[in-house]
Amino acid sequence: MADLIAKSPCAGLLPVQHGGLVLTECAPEAIHLLAAYQGAAAKAGAALEKAHGLGWPKPGTSTQSAQARALWFAPDQALLLGAVPVASLARHCAITDQSDGWARVDLTGQGAEDVLARLVPVDLRAQSFPEGAVARTAVFHMSAVITRTGAASFEILVFRSMAQTLVHELLEAMKSVVAQQS
Repeated sequence: MADLIAKSPCAGLLPVQHGGLVLTECAPEAIHLLAAYQGAAAKAGAALEKAHGLGWPKPGTSTQSAQARALWFAPDQALLLGAVPVASLARHCAITDQSDGWARVDLTGQGAEDVLARLVPVDLRAQSFPEGAVARTAVFHMSAVITRTGAASFEILVFRSMAQTLVHELLEAMKSVVAQQS
C-alpha cells in the first residue's frame, strides 16, 4: 500500500520575494462554510457571536476575534477561519468543513494593490477596499476570495486545485510591478 504524504497546496512554491513584494502561504487552519438556514440568518449570527465572539459578516466585510475570523461569502453564508464551529451552530446553519479545499496566500508589500490590479476586475485600492473588506471575485480566471488584511497586504483564497496557477500568475504580476518600480 502506498504511503501518503500530506502537503500544503503551495508546497515547494512559496515563499517568494520580488523587490519589496512578498508572497507566502498562510499557515493551515480550519475553514468551515456556514450557510444559514432559510430565515435563520439572525439566529445563526447570534449563535456565532455567542460561540466564537464573531458577528455574522455583512456583505463585503469580515469580522474577527482573538481565535477566529468570519468572511462574507454569499448571502447568508460565511467562511469561518481558524476555529472549529461549535455544535450548537448546526441548529441555525449548515456547516461544511472545507479546510483541505482551499489554497490561502498572503501578498504583502508596497505595490500589492498594483499586482492585484493586473489580475482582478475589482477596485482594491484602500479608499474603495479598506482593511477587513472581502470580495468574491476572479483572480485572472480563477474564482477567489480576497481580504484586505493591512495597508499593503491581502489574503487570497482559491480552490486548492488552482494553487500552482495562482502562484504563477501572482509571480508574473509581481515581477512586472517591480520592474516598473525600478
